Amino acid sequence: MAGAGNRIAGIDRDRLKAVAAREAKRFAAGRPMTKAALDKGAAPFLDAVPMHWMKDWPMPFPLLVAKAKGARLTDLDGYEIDDFCLGDTGSMFGHSPAPVAKAIREQARNGLTYMLPTEAALESGALLTERFGDFLWQIATTATDANRFALRVARAVTGRPKVMVFNGCYHGTVDDAMVELRGGKTITRPGLTGQVTDLSTLAACAEFNFLAGVEALLKTGEIAAILTEPVMTNSCMVLPDPGFHDGLRALATKYKALLIIDETHTISSGLGGYTRVHGLDPDIFVAGKCVAGGMPTAVWGLRPKVAADYLRYNAGRPSGHSGMGTTLSANPMQFACLRANLAEVMTAKSYAHMEKGAARLQAGLAGVIAKHKAPWHVVRVGARVEFICAKGPLRNGTEAGAAHQPEVEATLHTSLLNRGCLIAPFHNMMLVSPATRKRQIDRLIAAFDEILSELFA
Repeated sequence: MAGAGNRIAGIDRDRLKAVAAREAKRFAAGRPMTKAALDKGAAPFLDAVPMHWMKDWPMPFPLLVAKAKGARLTDLDGYEIDDFCLGDTGSMFGHSPAPVAKAIREQARNGLTYMLPTEAALESGALLTERFGDFLWQIATTATDANRFALRVARAVTGRPKVMVFNGCYHGTVDDAMVELRGGKTITRPGLTGQVTDLSTLAACAEFNFLAGVEALLKTGEIAAILTEPVMTNSCMVLPDPGFHDGLRALATKYKALLIIDETHTISSGLGGYTRVHGLDPDIFVAGKCVAGGMPTAVWGLRPKVAADYLRYNAGRPSGHSGMGTTLSANPMQFACLRANLAEVMTAKSYAHMEKGAARLQAGLAGVIAKHKAPWHVVRVGARVEFICAKGPLRNGTEAGAAHQPEVEATLHTSLLNRGCLIAPFHNMMLVSPATRKRQIDRLIAAFDEILSELFA
């Protein structure tokens, strides 16, 4: 039996390496058309393909997708794949939902962008309020932009310089959130490219689920806003402790900071996102990715009081050059898709199907983990499920970072893909869409069992 020093996440390292090498070879051998196309066409792009996360999958080279519909992908070599990644939430409601595809066809006949509103824009505002609550809305192209604009508003109305975020957080590529805790101090994340400003002058970092740490930062009087996901999602998933969000709301109110809830991933929680399902009360609400059914769109909303404060701040100021808004944001195609998705796709019926399927997936994966006595656990937030290759539950970003097992996760990703199942890269996230079928979930569970049977033999 191998000693503890030769094991990772409960798996013998030599066995893991052998399985990883075999699965990588199997992937590459089965995709000659994809490899040939990449060799021919990727050269003009920086770092092989557009955007590094399209390359940073654990396979020997990326998939090239030929088509996608519902919860299925077909790659260039003709393999049909059950898609549980769903564009890392961007296509959480399935690829090309019929009402959204119809809206795209109809709007395409009437123009793509004009920097003027449409009737769909007016209808979308009412639908956003119906789905997410009493906010005054603005539109952006990505949740990164929405968070960036929300922080400008927070600093404007409070007159304070800093945002408070949680260690290990994810808020897109907002500069201010690219910090971490190191030795109890806020520092710029080492991986941030081309950064010349000391981000500790703009941001302060606390641990999730630690209200005393939050209060210590708020007491400085420097914090304009707390920016947080309801659940930490972009590494190993961390759920909030009971009472944590109530505590955040109370502390934000006490110290006159704004509370910004970023639902870009936790919109999986149910109709209206985690905020509505669990009765949270943010001052500013942000959602992106799947909100318009896959069309690049994000929304951010201000509570009426915050909106009034912002309008007073702006009174008498010269218009333009606010640092907010981009020319192609709030274009008619976004609003056509947003209206269709909110009215016909993002429904209680869809979420009920997603919730039921995700519960089946969670139970199946947990059963496989128990069967093989793996020191792992499974976490779920609505339609979002993750298996974590460490014991749980996890309580903060430091624990989530330590639980991350890149070697194990990479082997599992490629092995699952070779068995026709795609999960998200970087972390072990899976989504169940309205188009996902029970047989697809069962195939994923069976593939997971097959792989663990070998790794834990």
